[in-house]
Amino acid sequence: MTAREAAGGDAAHAGQGAMKPLAVFGGTFDPVHIGHLSVAWEAAELLDAEVRLMPASVPPHRPPPIASAAQRVAMLRAALRGQSRLTLDTRELSRHGPSYTVDTLRELRGEQGERPLLLLLGADAFAGLPSWHRWRELFELAHIGVFGRPGVAPLPAGELATEIAGRRAEALAAVKTRPAGLVVELAVTPLEISATRIRQLLAAGRDPRYLLPEGLFEDAGLLRPYRGSTA
Repeated sequence: MTAREAAGGDAAHAGQGAMKPLAVFGGTFDPVHIGHLSVAWEAAELLDAEVRLMPASVPPHRPPPIASAAQRVAMLRAALRGQSRLTLDTRELSRHGPSYTVDTLRELRGEQGERPLLLLLGADAFAGLPSWHRWRELFELAHIGVFGRPGVAPLPAGELATEIAGRRAEALAAVKTRPAGLVVELAVTPLEISATRIRQLLAAGRDPRYLLPEGLFEDAGLLRPYRGSTA
């Protein structure tokens, strides 16, 4: 199946030329922190894209989150308040079972027609892509934007390297000219902030100010799931 076939042939969008991409940035966001928001913001600027933060319900590749779905949504709403470049999409929380990215992208493709879609991934997640459910189908549904350090390109190996041969886009603008299928490197400013470390600090009764968005401190109840936790 080609990317165009997977796009559903939406005649309303066909023939309009370059369109503003829609980028998806998923994760448990347990809790959402400044590192998440910083790279998502830079990706939105670099790609001139709408970026949706999409919390996972049951992440297939990691332990279940400490905070409930409702608690994580509340934290994300607080973190995103006061701006419109980054938005929240909660669709994966309404599905039962593991949050497979391929299912989410197929749903979005049905909604968005020929609009360019991007899946945003860190370099480590990108390297592990062959372990994902139906991973080769991802390229039929979306472009993949890989977060990297300025001047340092991700180095895929094995079957991933074979799959992306010929897919690399030299110019970011290339993703606006087709619905899916390209891999682009996004030179962002990664912040070495760990959600695990933040949970440890909160469990110890400490205040991880400046690691979390200010909105999470405005309501004392938002961070309650982690207070006294051993995770």
